[in-house]
Amino acid sequence: MSESPPDLRLVRFEDLFTCHHDAVLRYVVRRLDLRDDAADLVAETFLIAWRRLDDVPEGQALPWLYGVARRVLANHRRGETRRHGLADKLRDDLRAMTAVSEPSFELQYAAEAFRQLSDADRELLSLVAWEGLDTAQIAAALGCSRGTAAVRLHRARRRLERLIDHSTSGRATAVPARGEQA
Repeated sequence: MSESPPDLRLVRFEDLFTCHHDAVLRYVVRRLDLRDDAADLVAETFLIAWRRLDDVPEGQALPWLYGVARRVLANHRRGETRRHGLADKLRDDLRAMTAVSEPSFELQYAAEAFRQLSDADRELLSLVAWEGLDTAQIAAALGCSRGTAAVRLHRARRRLERLIDHSTSGRATAVPARGEQA
């Protein structure tokens, strides 16, 4: 199949779109639970029609477009089913995690001490604990030298240790960072 010159292709597509857009939109809307997705699905149908314009049969364009729209809707439904299934699984996993793990007093003290740290200290410690970065990677993330990152990390850990020690001994007061006023 040879392709038509671009200007003839464009004219043919514009005619196809103008003649059949409303019918394809009604077809899609009647088959959707949520109409919010209708415009995207119609656009995808006509995008496929543009790509496969030479495959659109003369005189049978609307039934061909319905076939394309039917497959687009089927793909959309499969995607929605996967998304809803994943969301349900994540909700179940979170419920199970929450139900099983009541934080210990030590963990509660550590969490409270962590919240008392400065934003910079919390970010440093999070890069290590949650993101698993080493000192060189922290330096790259912060835009500083490896030595500077190591010193900042050491100081942040010490401040956290002091806060935990203070809170577990009954003196839950924030320890000022270096250079801060008490």
